[in-house]
Order: sequence, then C-alpha cells, then structure tokens
Amino acid sequence: MSRRRAAVRREVLRDPKYGDQIVTRFMNALMRTGKKSVAERILYDALDRIKAKTGQEPLGLFHDALNNVRPAIEVRPRRVGGATYQIPVEVRPERGRALAIRWLIQTARGRSERTMTERLSTELLDAANNRGNAVKKREDAHRMAEANRAFSHYRW
Repeated sequence: MSRRRAAVRREVLRDPKYGDQIVTRFMNALMRTGKKSVAERILYDALDRIKAKTGQEPLGLFHDALNNVRPAIEVRPRRVGGATYQIPVEVRPERGRALAIRWLIQTARGRSERTMTERLSTELLDAANNRGNAVKKREDAHRMAEANRAFSHYRW
C-alpha cells in the first residue's frame, strides 16, 4: 500500500442494457481472463431467465439479492500484546457491495446446475428470497462479529 496518496477511484461505465453501474461491477467480477462479452452474456441471460421465471423486473430483484447478501459488520484481526483478537467493525458501503458481489459469484460457481447462467439465476433468486449459500455467508460473518463483541473496545 502506497504511503504517498490515496488511490484514485476510477468511475465504472454503466452497462448498455440496464444503464446501471452495479451491474457493470458485477459483470467485471464475473469476467475471467478478460472475456467481457462472455460475462455479459452470462449475466444478461441469467437476468432474462429470472424475468421469465418470476415475471418481475430482474434489475430490482438483482438489487434485492445484493442487499440481502451485503454484510453490515465483519471481524478484522488485530494484534494486541502478543495475542490476535477478532475485532468486529462496521463494513463501509463500498466494501459491503464488493463482498456481496464476490460471495454471490463464488457461491454460484459452486452450485451443481449445468451452465453458469442457470447457477447464477438460481443463486440470485435464492439471495433475493433470503435463502442460499451467499446469505448463509453473510449470516456467518454477523454471527462471528456477535461472538467477538467483547473485543470491540480494541477497535482503532
């Protein structure tokens, strides 16, 4: 990490279909080896599949899924007097969004459906309904923070 100055945050362009920056961020996280068109096709097909399955607006459901997975609190290790404590800290909104995107993609890749489009659409539907492994991951983070609440006075 540079000690000179804070890194400049680059502005992400809006995606062509929905005009949403968060969809573009999700697409960039989904992308592997620079194949953006493949990631774009996977995400758009998954959102079309959600629309066909539920009949609801897929962008709203996508944002609901992200909000349900986003953690409010997490634990960070802090070394105090030779011992390392897990200290609960609040998650900044930008990091919470990044964690939610990462967890959704990670759990979708771990599912057993045939194509990534199917995996992603079912994981997004589960997350929107407060089910699924990504929501479980958020609950685990909250549970861990709650268990270590006694060390919150070590927060810096």
